Formats: sequence, C-alpha cells, structure tokens
Amino acid sequence: MLKKIIHFLGILIFTCSIYSCNNHSDNKRNEESETIPPIGFRTTDYELYTTSVKRNETLPALLKRLGMPSDSMGVLVSKLDTLFNPRRMKIGQKVEAYYSGDSLTHRLEYAVYSHSKTKVTVFKCADSLYLWNYIKPVEHQQRKADVVINNSLWADLTAQGAPAQLVIELADIYAWTVNFFGLQKGDRFQTIYTQSVCEGEVIGVDHVDFCKYSRGDDQVCAIRFDIPGKGDKYFNPQGENLRKAFLKAPLKFTRVSSKFTMRRKHPITGQVRPHTGVDYAAPMGTPVVALGDGVVTFAGWTNNGGGNMIKIQHNSVYNTGYLHLKGFANGIKKGKRVTQGQVIGYVGSTGRSTGPHLDFRVWKNGTPIDPLAMKSPAAEPLPSQYKPQLDSLFTTYSNMLNGD
Repeated sequence: MLKKIIHFLGILIFTCSIYSCNNHSDNKRNEESETIPPIGFRTTDYELYTTSVKRNETLPALLKRLGMPSDSMGVLVSKLDTLFNPRRMKIGQKVEAYYSGDSLTHRLEYAVYSHSKTKVTVFKCADSLYLWNYIKPVEHQQRKADVVINNSLWADLTAQGAPAQLVIELADIYAWTVNFFGLQKGDRFQTIYTQSVCEGEVIGVDHVDFCKYSRGDDQVCAIRFDIPGKGDKYFNPQGENLRKAFLKAPLKFTRVSSKFTMRRKHPITGQVRPHTGVDYAAPMGTPVVALGDGVVTFAGWTNNGGGNMIKIQHNSVYNTGYLHLKGFANGIKKGKRVTQGQVIGYVGSTGRSTGPHLDFRVWKNGTPIDPLAMKSPAAEPLPSQYKPQLDSLFTTYSNMLNGD
C-alpha cells in the first residue's frame, strides 16, 4: 500500500512540474508578445506608407491626405500642446503612415513625423487619440581611417566608407598647418575619430581624437586634449597648439586660380602689372571668413577694380584684404571687431572680374606679402602640467593606428 502511495505522489509531482514548466513558457511567450518597442507601437503589425511634407502643407492637410477622418483630426490637433509645433513643419521632412486592415477596411493607425534623424513625433490616429515624442537611441563608436591621396581627400576618404563630415573636421583641425589647396598625390591622412550612429546609420562625427598628416618624411600630428575650463583643443606631441594666429585660407574647399606675382597679365585690361594677392576660385556666395581676430578698417566699394572690399587690421603688423565680394555679412562695417573664422562676406564677381572668386591680400608692416608663403605664429601652448597626459594619449593613439 505504501509503495502505491509513493508511486502516486511521484506521478503527481512529475505532472505538476510539467504543467509548471509549460505554464512558465506560455507566460514568457505572452510577455514577449506584449512587449512594446520604445517608439510606442509594433511597426511590423501595420502596413507602411512613406511620404514627405509638401510645400505649404499644414498638419491638418497632411493628416487628411493620409486618410484621417476630419472629426478625429480636430481632436488630435487640439492635443498638440507643447509636444508639437505645426508651424515648424518643414517641406521635405519624412512622414511614415501605418495602416491596419485590408483594402476595404484601410484605417490610419499612426503617423510618424521625423524632425531629424534622431527625433520623431508619433500621432495615434485611431481610437484613443494622442501623441508623443520619441528620441531614438544614439550609439557613439570610435573608428579609424587611413587614406593616401589619389584623387582628393574628400573622394578618397568617402570611398573608404568614412563620413563626409570627417573631411570638414580634418580641414578645421589642420586649417593653420596644412594647405588643403596644395595637397599632393601620395599625401597620407591617418585618424581616429568618434562617430554617432542611429539605427545603423552614421549621423555625424562627434570629434576627431587623433590624426596624422604625412608627406614623405614630414608629419603633422594632432592630439585632442580637453583643458579644464577651456574645452577641446588640438596639440602636436610637443604640446604646441595647432591653432595659429591666422587661418591658412579665408574660405574652404576651392582652388587657387591665380597666385601672388609681380608680373601678371590682367585678364580684362591686358596690362602686365603686379598681382599682390591670391585668387581663390569658388562658387558665387561661398562664405568668406576673417583670417584672424581684428578690427574692420574698411567695408565698401572700391573704385580701383576691387569691387566690394573688406580690410581688417589684426595687430600692429598685419592687415588683410578681401576683394570682389558679392556682399557683406550682417553687421560688418568699419570699426566692427571680428574673430578668427567669422563669416564677413561672400564670394562674388564685383569690380573688374571675369568670374566668381576671392582676391585675398595680406600686408605686413604695410608691404604686400604672399599669403601662401606667410608663416603664422602659434596660439597658446599646452600648460606644462598636462604634458604627461598628452604623452600618454599620443602613445595610446599611435599604437591604435599601428594595430597594437
């Protein structure tokens, strides 16, 4: 009798164990099926239609175009509050519409407006009507790039899969030390940078941590270092600031169409005379920036063929001139103090000119000098107490580039 009882209890415990396991698995599956993605609904449950905001399209007009009933639309629009400003809707912005049902019972369930690559507003367009904002998660990844110039820095870097913004970052870092108008085939750029990635797409470059430019045996390294209270700056391994008192050039990504010379045949007058400046060919309207900090001493029209011109006094030694401008930036006038890199005007073709370009000039102690040959003094170096940290960073980044 005792054996029968023990046998019965064993069967009962085994059966309960099976039920408990099955029940736990069912609960787990139910929990997984009820999990809502961070955006607020399961996009895969609906049919997707992608469109964009049309010219002069309002929010009600957009929702109506997507198929939302007018009565529901009014209720939803009344709940915008501070969550969504319809006046800031922009033409071309991406909109995703999610529908339930079939061709006969097609119903708009959700509309998702993209403000940017990371922020969207979700409109619940059926049943309980409401809206919310969703910020997509962004991942920050450190990457390496190593490119030898064959065509151009832009073409060669992007061909390797690096983001185009990296080219701009490198140009800013090396603006005082590398002449980007004079890059040669065989020049090499190696860099370690941090990029932002959202949903598998690179959306920007956070910063460049380290970079090295090489031409033959010559190298220029730049190490990103955060000085407390002063922010990120770039220094070479010796602690010298890569920033100079003057930029290498007053505009970005173009070409030199005419160099400094004492004998040039003018393309319009045909006269042979000195051209004491550098001509940068660039598209009409390209921003022109101040080469360094200073005060505007002239901003207006010149009658000697220079057209619209700005002249800046930087210190007791250096003055710079910017000729043939289409126009001046807001607030630029005589007496205005400007900072290095500040937009002061725009490339034009005023005065005696055959096409859009900037005629850029530099005077040292009142004498014209060649802007491409000018050597600029460095800015403030790294404080000595931070040199050991800089040395450590240089070693770490160099090893990373070498694959160690």
